[in-house]
Amino acid sequence: MNEAARVLALLAERGHTLAVAESLTGGLVAAELTGVPGASQSFRGSVTAYATPLKERLLGVDGTLLAERGAVDPEVALQMAAGVRAGLGADWGIATTGVAGPEPQDGQPVGTVYVAVSGPSDRAGGTAGAGKVAALRLNGDRAEIRRESVRSVLELLCELLADEHSENARAQDTEQNGGD
Repeated sequence: MNEAARVLALLAERGHTLAVAESLTGGLVAAELTGVPGASQSFRGSVTAYATPLKERLLGVDGTLLAERGAVDPEVALQMAAGVRAGLGADWGIATTGVAGPEPQDGQPVGTVYVAVSGPSDRAGGTAGAGKVAALRLNGDRAEIRRESVRSVLELLCELLADEHSENARAQDTEQNGGD
């Protein structure tokens, strides 16, 4: 089973939904997800905010952060994931931002990519952008960097969904056995 199918199966098991914010991947994450039959059960939609101003206007990324650090930044990725989750009313939000090449951007070399996940437990804290981000340093041409970014963001979400499932199973087991 590919990463997209695995993500969608895990989301469906939980009755959760997903929204996607993309920059360097330009819609490839959404295309990968919607290529899986039955994706509509969990996939809400996506925002491809390729231009930096759209990250602020459509996804709620802090304008000062964008002005100071540029769009290729871990906090920008986190805010994109949280913003798309809130904006599209999903349980989970994922995001990609980075430099696919051929030229560096915002002082970052080609292959610098940040992928992020924002999930339901982040809502309680009330802090936009809470979640998990992974910094990637990818090699290859533009197409290879974009493909690996798609795989990496889906893999990060799979890991968090699997961790959440394990934590819930342990909590239920503890409850059933009268433990603390």
